[in-house]
Amino acid sequence: PISQGKFTALVGPSGGGKSTIARLTARFWDVTGGSITLGGQDIRKLPLKQLSQSISFVTQDNFLFDCSLKENIRLGRPGASDEEVLAAAQAAQCEEFIGRLEHGWDTTAGDAGKQLSGGERQRIAIARALLHDSPVFVFDEATSSVDMESEELILDTIRELAQSRGKTVIMIAHRLRTVVDADQIIVLDNGRLVEHGTHDELMKKNGLYYKLFHIQQESLGWAV
Repeated sequence: PISQGKFTALVGPSGGGKSTIARLTARFWDVTGGSITLGGQDIRKLPLKQLSQSISFVTQDNFLFDCSLKENIRLGRPGASDEEVLAAAQAAQCEEFIGRLEHGWDTTAGDAGKQLSGGERQRIAIARALLHDSPVFVFDEATSSVDMESEELILDTIRELAQSRGKTVIMIAHRLRTVVDADQIIVLDNGRLVEHGTHDELMKKNGLYYKLFHIQQESLGWAV
């Protein structure tokens, strides 16, 4: 089970089932066996509006609309004030690049967000999710295109969601260094849960997580 107010990471090799679980949780698809429950209720029995209000989902490839950056963020909660939009944008580290744009907050994202880089689109999508302020947040490689410095600051915000605000956070991560302080790490391989525990517990097991972590650590020293 994934507990309320905890930061849970899903990790494992490509094709292990991480994104599938995330999409099933948000009910992009329905399970063909078993069930996924939210607060003890099968999510298939929840009205879609209630489910969408309960879960904020951010992927690595997010869709933006051809309107201003401010309004793209405000889509997370249409009634939000400008101050609330700005606070969400600050938490998602958007100010740095928005300040460089000629029209600032009024800059148009372009068709599907083509006016922005991948990392900038991700930050706008994270700000939108933060503004939505749902009980459950699912981040599927949501910072994969963000520079390292901004990523660390965004991760601080994501950790705070669970630690200080009681949100349930599920993060799918390829870079294991980003989830070493998660409350629980679930390791998936070929669609199966093969290990779970904290970073320290998994490192002591010398299993798949240990192997993946050391491969990534060694790769940091590679050069071309």
